Amino acid sequence: MIRIIAGEEEHVAHNYHPLPVVISRGEGAWVTDVEGKRYLDLLSAYSALNFGHGHPALLAAAQEQLNRLTLTSRAYHNDRLGPFAAALAALCGKELVLPMNTGAEAVETAIKVARAWGYRVKGITPDAAAIVVAHGNFHGRTTTIVGFSDDPDARGDFGPFAPGFVGVPFGDATAIEAAITPETAAVLIEPIQGEAGVVLPPEGYLRAVREICTAHNVLMIADEIQSGLGRVGETFACDREGVVPDVYLLGKALGGGILPVSAVVADRDVLGVIRPGEHGSTFGGNPLAAAVGLRVVEMLQSGEFQDRAKLLGEHLEAKLGELVGHGVTAVRVVGLWAGVDIDPAAGTGREIAERLIARGVLVKDTHGHTIRIAPPLVVRATELDWAVEQLRVVLAA
Repeated sequence: MIRIIAGEEEHVAHNYHPLPVVISRGEGAWVTDVEGKRYLDLLSAYSALNFGHGHPALLAAAQEQLNRLTLTSRAYHNDRLGPFAAALAALCGKELVLPMNTGAEAVETAIKVARAWGYRVKGITPDAAAIVVAHGNFHGRTTTIVGFSDDPDARGDFGPFAPGFVGVPFGDATAIEAAITPETAAVLIEPIQGEAGVVLPPEGYLRAVREICTAHNVLMIADEIQSGLGRVGETFACDREGVVPDVYLLGKALGGGILPVSAVVADRDVLGVIRPGEHGSTFGGNPLAAAVGLRVVEMLQSGEFQDRAKLLGEHLEAKLGELVGHGVTAVRVVGLWAGVDIDPAAGTGREIAERLIARGVLVKDTHGHTIRIAPPLVVRATELDWAVEQLRVVLAA
């Protein structure tokens, strides 16, 4: 394992600081390293593996399509994109889908759509469109996106940045309304801030944002790339407050943990502003991605995974709550998604994550003293109990 890590460190740019484990196989909620040791995966590739490693239905969809056709580019039609787009639009209660690959691409696409809508529909002065964003956000790593991040690690030495973004405190609807001007095209927010440590806004925040956007003729764009598709016990995090944004941004779990698939989903009066030649992607909407994405949507239609996330999340919250005051200072849980703040006396988030590796549990640290937990939605309650017990032991040590 040391040799493999050393080889990667030698030839791969150091844009990540991985935890010291080398995974070679995965099944369900478990992975196995190159030395044969098994680990319970409580990260799910940041929710890209909502359905676990190697879900049979998703593998079957991918294999069947691999044997037929993988790529055409959008220069031609393919027979998988239409059914996928129709099913995804229906899941979202919208009319149109603009397919892309990664989450960052979906966000960049939404920024272009919002600006075009602002100029062509709302009548904003050319080149003056503004988008309101929240402090503590994480929408991706492109230069445009990090330009409206307030994370110094994301911004440092990557400027100059694109103008047109106004930041306000997350969870403060009043601040959003105060930031809106006649030149505002959209409000772009994560309903729950995942990278920040699973930070939940106050009750009623999303409803207030929806009302404000409607009142001021501003698009509400919900980045549900991590929070969407079953993770929080609902199909979308916005569903927790009965809110329907103008634009959904989806990714991660949409590819079933098999390949990158993302999408911007909205009604025709919004996405219809994009004209041929103004935006695209060689791989966006490819038949393999569409076949897997369609199966993901079909799996979500029954509500089974949403119900599992809700019930198991309540179980996980109760178990993690027992650790508060015993090496943990705070816990935030929504569905099968948790942010656990570690008492500095017990160690940093990174140190706790490394100690958990030794006990067969994979989590990921963020912002110093927080660890994130996001198991596949196929995990069992007994497995969660065992994982929390390993955390208890690690904290006590």
